[in-house]
Amino acid sequence: MAIIKELAKRKILDKTKAAELEIEAKTSGKKEEELLLEKGLIEEEKIFSIKSEILGIPLKRIDSEEISTKILSLIPEETAKYYKMVPLKKDDKNLEVGMVWPEDIEAREALKFLARRMNLNTKIFLITLSDFKKIVEKYRITPKEIEKALEKIEEEVKIERKPSAVEIERIVEEAPIVKAVTNILRYGIEGGASDIHIEPVGDKTKVRFRILGKLFSTLSFPIRIHPAIVGRIKVMSNLRLDETRIPQDGRFSQMYEGRKIDFRVSTFPTARGEKIVLRILDPRMGLKKIEELGLSGRNFEVLEKGIKKPYGMILVTGPTGSGKTTTLYAILQKLNREEVNIVTLEDPVEYLIEGINQSQIRPEIGYDFAKGLRHILRQDPDIIMVGEIRDSETAFLATHAALTGHLVLSTLHTNNAIGAIPRLLDLGVPNFLLPATLNLIIAQRLVRVLCPKCRKKVRAKKNIETLILRELESLPEKIKAKIKIPKKIYVFEPKGCKDCDFKGFVGRIGIFEILEMTKELEEIVLKEPSETKILEVSKRQGMITIRQDGILKVLEGKTSIEEVLRETGE
Repeated sequence: MAIIKELAKRKILDKTKAAELEIEAKTSGKKEEELLLEKGLIEEEKIFSIKSEILGIPLKRIDSEEISTKILSLIPEETAKYYKMVPLKKDDKNLEVGMVWPEDIEAREALKFLARRMNLNTKIFLITLSDFKKIVEKYRITPKEIEKALEKIEEEVKIERKPSAVEIERIVEEAPIVKAVTNILRYGIEGGASDIHIEPVGDKTKVRFRILGKLFSTLSFPIRIHPAIVGRIKVMSNLRLDETRIPQDGRFSQMYEGRKIDFRVSTFPTARGEKIVLRILDPRMGLKKIEELGLSGRNFEVLEKGIKKPYGMILVTGPTGSGKTTTLYAILQKLNREEVNIVTLEDPVEYLIEGINQSQIRPEIGYDFAKGLRHILRQDPDIIMVGEIRDSETAFLATHAALTGHLVLSTLHTNNAIGAIPRLLDLGVPNFLLPATLNLIIAQRLVRVLCPKCRKKVRAKKNIETLILRELESLPEKIKAKIKIPKKIYVFEPKGCKDCDFKGFVGRIGIFEILEMTKELEEIVLKEPSETKILEVSKRQGMITIRQDGILKVLEGKTSIEEVLRETGE
């Protein structure tokens, strides 16, 4: 497809640049459209609109939410990914298919073969690469067993009105609904999802799985089945079936491949019915060792030194979903020995760790972090973990515990490490107590890890190269002395292969900044604890920022620059 020539002919692309790109496309083996998008020279919509004119094939923009898994099953996943084509719509005689490369003769032949097997005529549409990627994500989980079970439920729940409480109680214990819910949970576990969302939308219910931080819609079913699905999960979680007006929280466990998986359940009343979110607490996914978090170099050394101190406070900061609890659990596992007494206050307890006394707070009965902390001190603890410092009383009690010979671990909601000190002062902790109690402040974010089997090494674009060089130049001298700053900057991009299920990513790791309490920082905290002054001292003590840590991981090929920029605010 000579799209580059056509763009040059229409004076959208400079002729010299076009000639360079044509040579690069031939030598690299990439499609011309892919190369143009990779370089960011022309908008995708424009490229494919022109391609549509040249081929005489209509361009169709697709909402992936509208394509059911039943339609997707018409073209096998491997075939769809290899030929870049997906089924869009089907009636008795016709199948609409979206193709990224409809000019590919091999892809057309494969489509003809599939159409003959189904005895269907085909209508081809051109689709963009980005739309194809969104649709193909729905293959991630192909819940055939769920659909079969749902079909059986539909046969039984042919009720146009809202089912009564008695009908729901009967349905939720029957085999089809039990099987459907079991399979939804299993696909969540197998797909590596952290959460499952079951939500009523219009005349249907959607099931979405959060995988590597992003939500993917993989299944929908008629809204009349929704009460039965919700009812089954409520029964498993010991929640009230007849209460739909207020939120409820529950928990249940299931065995899977020899390990116990916990599910934390939250119901939420909406205008269309109850929404349910299940947090999957899989020990294999959620419990990590310190060495697996993504800490390296100075960060790893400072953390190892900090947790060896017998008392003081270690704070982990960052927004919701940045992996703070995972880091705390990793530290607890490292400190968990027979000769120490570890007590935790959590909201809620996510993973049970043998040898640690874990307690869940219950604010509704007056058992909050502050009250729990007072009682913990009577339990003869060596190490205390407080899920979150939310208020002045908890901040004061945690600081007092650290001051009286205990190692205290907790989290705080600030954007970076240097913001934790002003935040504690705002919560009423006297500044003269902080130098004696604070050991470390860790700030973190999570980024996706590139698949090492298929990641692509490419020359960074000019603006990215400038940004990376600027960050490398501002590294502390001690760190900069250990790395060789290259003249040409190369980064890595996701591609997709069988090993990573064509996602381009395999899991997530943290990017960190760690502020250590030093003599110089103590003076600043006592005299002028502003973020500007703290930042100056942190640089002198060798702290690297979250973004700098992320960029070092980009240059190592662990993640992409887009991941780091998304998580660090640009």
